[in-house]
Amino acid sequence: MYEVRQLIGGVWGADGDADQLLVFDPADDSPVTRMPVATDAAVAAAVKAARAVVPTWAGTPAAERGAALHRAADAVEAAIDQLSSLQTAEMGRPISAARASVEAGVGTLRQYAELGPLHRGRALAGAPEAIDLMAVQPRGIVAVLTPWNDPVAVSCGLLGAALVTGNTVVYKPSERSPATGWLLARLLDEHLPAGVLTLLTGDARVGTALAAQEVDVVAHVGSTATGRSIAAACAKTYAKPLLENGGSDPLIVDADVDPEWAAEQAALGAFANSGQLCVSVERIYVHRRIVQPFLDALVRQAESMRVGPGRDPRTEMGPLVDRRHREHVAAQVEASVADGARVLCGGVVPDGPGAFYPPTVLADCCDGMLVMREETFGPVAPVMAVESFDEALSRASRSSYGLAATVLTASMTHAQRAWRELPVGTVKVNAVFGGAPGGAAHPRRGSGQGFGYGPELLDELTVTKVVHLGAPGGPDGHW
Repeated sequence: MYEVRQLIGGVWGADGDADQLLVFDPADDSPVTRMPVATDAAVAAAVKAARAVVPTWAGTPAAERGAALHRAADAVEAAIDQLSSLQTAEMGRPISAARASVEAGVGTLRQYAELGPLHRGRALAGAPEAIDLMAVQPRGIVAVLTPWNDPVAVSCGLLGAALVTGNTVVYKPSERSPATGWLLARLLDEHLPAGVLTLLTGDARVGTALAAQEVDVVAHVGSTATGRSIAAACAKTYAKPLLENGGSDPLIVDADVDPEWAAEQAALGAFANSGQLCVSVERIYVHRRIVQPFLDALVRQAESMRVGPGRDPRTEMGPLVDRRHREHVAAQVEASVADGARVLCGGVVPDGPGAFYPPTVLADCCDGMLVMREETFGPVAPVMAVESFDEALSRASRSSYGLAATVLTASMTHAQRAWRELPVGTVKVNAVFGGAPGGAAHPRRGSGQGFGYGPELLDELTVTKVVHLGAPGGPDGHW
């Protein structure tokens, strides 16, 4: 059992009379973590303590901040086994995938450690006797609220960018993966001045209280509903909301691709991390000419997956994060079946302990079904047959979300049309995952706002000040 403690004002264990919550292993229901639920008073004290340190950390040379982040990255890398095991225990991710996630987080910390000291303003062409410039400064306090589905990699991105640009951070990891966030915070805190990083734990009430405080940025990765409430809170405090929220990412399968290969891509996109990724494939549009061989191959992919506890190195797909989330996934599938979808495999909640749900393939889906309209966030692959690429593009674009999309096609014309016309922040052609490091995109509509990755995230977490230095008076008029 991990006993999580909070970090406020440079002091670990500032829990006071906080209530306690338990986190259970989604593979066998055994208790994993006990955490305190921060009180409103603790949240207010945390923000006050973080505010007091803002001038000192903002005044620290950028190269020193970058060096501190490099040392923190070394510490995270050295703890990769423990961080990976914690992810698996708290949210069920297979151990190999959890390890890859930590490695990605280390790489992100190193990226921002290098980029931070290079982040700068620019000189302006003013009068020759004056100096005009645009100076970059930290915003102040960044509240970072991170999700359970990729707790290390996502946290490393937001924490690294906020810290290296001179902001102090109040960090609240998801209540479903608190020990993972706690260990990450411990590793970072050892290499930062006291008070620069604060850790609060608890449920959604703590996140709501934090978003209502006088902070300067609220950076949130999570559900669209929570993102809306954060945006509303920021409208009252004038904090900047930085949001990457839900998605219902489409996959378009053109008539000219190999259905076996397309099914492999679809299975990877729909079932990786048990479908619990922001950019999971959530709805699939397949040209009618190849829909049957595609479905046959996708069922074979689903039925061949090794489902089991994430700690087993042979496991390809672990459980969902908890039974409450499994109920949500199962309810969407059942509602869609009632509306006419056909279950080709999966679709039944298994008996036994844990929060397991099988890889599920649905055929005969249509736009109005829940699995095609809302974010499922589970191992469900709903398939709809279309008559043409134009129809697929049109249907894929009809969504209240705008995070990402994938197109599998042999046509360069169709690929060009797809990336130009799909109203999403990221378009992937002929690969459901992948891309160069440092990529940053603007999610749209219900999927959020602002850059959440790449060098552009440094811009989101800083302010630009225009400065005009006129020449001093006197006979010479010189500096």
